[in-house]
Amino acid sequence: MIKEWTIEDLNNEYNLDLNSIVEKISSEKASRVLIQFPDGLKQYAKAIVDYLEEKTGCEFLIWLGSCFGACDYPVGVENLKCDLMIQIGHNSLMPSYLN
Repeated sequence: MIKEWTIEDLNNEYNLDLNSIVEKISSEKASRVLIQFPDGLKQYAKAIVDYLEEKTGCEFLIWLGSCFGACDYPVGVENLKCDLMIQIGHNSLMPSYLN
């Protein structure tokens, strides 16, 4: 049986800190946000974006191209006319005391 992950499960498992994302969007007064996920989290992208849309009222674009770290900036992103770009990452090997 496949587990259905809730936002709470995801936030606890990956320490996504979605509240900080909501605060950043609010402080920037962003209305259109590009969000980039690493391959391991792309399967949860829709659930995360649905949650963020509900909390912020923003329009989100999900970048489904490659993402190999914070330096992997999507080519052509300037043409999307976004107010903000957010990169979400994870590292399951990072000790919990560093999260």
